[in-house]
Amino acid sequence: MGLNGTAGTSCVKRAGDGYILCRLVASVFFVAVLAFAAMPRSVAAQDFSFGSFRVEGNQRIQTSTIIARTGITPGKTVTAGQLNDAYQSLLDSGLFETVELDPQGSTLVIRVEERPTINEINFEGNKRIKDEDLSKIVESQSRRVFNPRQAERDAAKIAEAYSQTGRVAATVTPRIIRRSDNRVDLVFEISEGDTIEIERVSFVGNRAFSDRRLRQVLETKQANFLRAFLRSDTLIEDRIAFDKQVLRDFYLSRGYVDFRVNSANVEFTREHDAFYLVVNVTEGQQYKFGKITTVSEMPGVDAAAYQKIIKVKSGKVYSPSLVENTITRMENLAVKQGVDFLRVEPRIKRNDRDLTLDVEFALTKGPRIFVERIDIEGNTTTLDRVIRHQFRIAEGDPFNPREIRQAAERIRALGFFETADVETREGTSPDQVIVDVNVVEKPTGSLSLGGSYSINDGFGVAIGLSESNFLGRGQRLSLTLSTAQESESYVLGFTEPYLLGRDLRLDLDLGVSSTNSSYAAYDTRTGFFKPALTFPTGELSSLRIGYNWDRSEMKDNGDSSFGAVIGNEIAQGSKVASGVGLTYTYDSRVSGLNPNAGVLFQIGTDYAGLGGDSKYFRATGKVIAQTKVYHEEITLRATLQGGVFSWRGNGYSRTLDRFLLTNDIMRGFEPSGIGPRDQSGGADDAIGGNYFAVASFEAEFPLGLPEELGLRGGVFYDIGNLWNVSNVDTSGATIVGANGAARHVIGFSLLWTTGLGPLRFNFTKALKKESYDKEQSFDLTLQTSF
Repeated sequence: MGLNGTAGTSCVKRAGDGYILCRLVASVFFVAVLAFAAMPRSVAAQDFSFGSFRVEGNQRIQTSTIIARTGITPGKTVTAGQLNDAYQSLLDSGLFETVELDPQGSTLVIRVEERPTINEINFEGNKRIKDEDLSKIVESQSRRVFNPRQAERDAAKIAEAYSQTGRVAATVTPRIIRRSDNRVDLVFEISEGDTIEIERVSFVGNRAFSDRRLRQVLETKQANFLRAFLRSDTLIEDRIAFDKQVLRDFYLSRGYVDFRVNSANVEFTREHDAFYLVVNVTEGQQYKFGKITTVSEMPGVDAAAYQKIIKVKSGKVYSPSLVENTITRMENLAVKQGVDFLRVEPRIKRNDRDLTLDVEFALTKGPRIFVERIDIEGNTTTLDRVIRHQFRIAEGDPFNPREIRQAAERIRALGFFETADVETREGTSPDQVIVDVNVVEKPTGSLSLGGSYSINDGFGVAIGLSESNFLGRGQRLSLTLSTAQESESYVLGFTEPYLLGRDLRLDLDLGVSSTNSSYAAYDTRTGFFKPALTFPTGELSSLRIGYNWDRSEMKDNGDSSFGAVIGNEIAQGSKVASGVGLTYTYDSRVSGLNPNAGVLFQIGTDYAGLGGDSKYFRATGKVIAQTKVYHEEITLRATLQGGVFSWRGNGYSRTLDRFLLTNDIMRGFEPSGIGPRDQSGGADDAIGGNYFAVASFEAEFPLGLPEELGLRGGVFYDIGNLWNVSNVDTSGATIVGANGAARHVIGFSLLWTTGLGPLRFNFTKALKKESYDKEQSFDLTLQTSF
């Protein structure tokens, strides 16, 4: 050894940098020598071979399981790297807090410290979300091994759940409490934080529609004082993504084919207690339909026949849904004509100069693919046939992708399932497809409580029990109990939407009702049974055929001031009416060619005389036309209603059989406030009439107030008449108004959409009335469910 413990190195102590450099070189050389001495003598020292294993520290987990987890075979040589892999495998299993591998000759000693098991899971600090709902979110479970990483992931999921309710500042901290027998209680400490609301929703780039109109489209709303009932003013990321798509659909359906949402930026207010949502859009130009033609590229298919069924006309505002409806109509015609595999390809040509889109519907031949079978899974309660009813094709039919998509939409629209996925895959051969339907069911029974108020009937309570998927057959069974101060009803209803497997709906209603009206000198008691069949007669029309049976009676309510007519009718006692009725309905207000305009046409006839005591004919009609103008801000509506009653039996008709006008038909008057009256003996009884006609014209518009208040205004003008009392027992009566007279009413409405339900205030003034009419200058209605 040399000086200073170095080998082969000598430094002479002398002044200057040379001596310091010499000492530094000696030190480095000495460290290198020690490192070399510590190295294994050969590479073979890194290999191991174990003939036996000894596991220490395990309590719940079997020794054989731990040894198998290492992947080491007894007697087989393993390297240090493989030994490290065994260590990592045990650690990654999540079963152990610590792992140690100690080679002792031919024995491998494995020392482990097991993770504790979860005794129970608790939540602390949560008020807005219940424990049972949080339990569905977390994946950690009692009596399973505690995994810190999983607990952290569960905490993140809980925080995300709070974020979806607008509480983006919520924090969740997982903690454990040690128990005996290597158990722990897992506690999620939750700080919910305050709900951060959206103070304002504004738009940039919109010219065709105002911010107010676009805010009506979005599901996200601005904050308002009703937020205790409405939670749509909180910031939810998924809701904003949904609103972008809804906004795009809104513009596309109105011809803005180039519309796009550039951005939807969320910013904190200066106080950091609310958000601003700013949506930047590019509207583009509005396009209309140009030339609409049909060409056939299939031999034997006449394009003219398909051109005739096109309802869209040139000059109409372009909408993709109208194109889709036309394609569906053409493909349905092909099925009726027995043309298989016909596909309709819309070819659109832009004309930027006149802002039109020419649409050419090309009839082409699609691939020869058949439906091999339809597999349905996940429906534990709902019968297969209920789901199969939503398909317009069956096994062996030609495959139509459009029909499959529409069937999927109909299945989701049933409301029986949380999720419903419809997908296709190749069958046993390339020309066969299998349709897979996977559903997740949800509860379909409901209990509803409701309240109502009107000046005429007072406060009322409604209780409803319903099951929309009765016994998994897709049938609806309901029981409704409705009580108000002056009327009550109890109705049991049943609906079979697909009678005999066809698009034929069966409705059965059985119930009793009664009135104790302060506007009449009598009470009524009625029991009824009404079965009916309804089937479509077109895309927008339907026909209802029903049988009506009722037993009704007018009773003295203790007011002895009723006149001769009412007295004679009370004396008739209980009477039974048995008859049939037809009702035809055409409604284009929702699914018509124009999303902003539509018409409802309804006409019904009833004939009583199939047995029973009453024999009469009654016909009623209603026409409603409405449209939206001024950038869809103002709704214009015109309504015309009328009815004819003709008594055909012996004796006389009753007030219950004739028409009595209520506030929903003719405003400005009390129920039964206009029409013929009996004023004999000091009475003033409304006795109804055989004919009525009412025309209403109204406009609804914004009031310029913040739309989150839900307030809109309206003005209306009603003209109505009720007359004729033929076939009425008028002996001893003094009748006024039998010949009728037109009444004119103007009014103003305040419409308020609240969290409790829609409120309507009507302020009216009769411009023309008769001296015996009962005017009502104010009316308030409220109806809600909760």
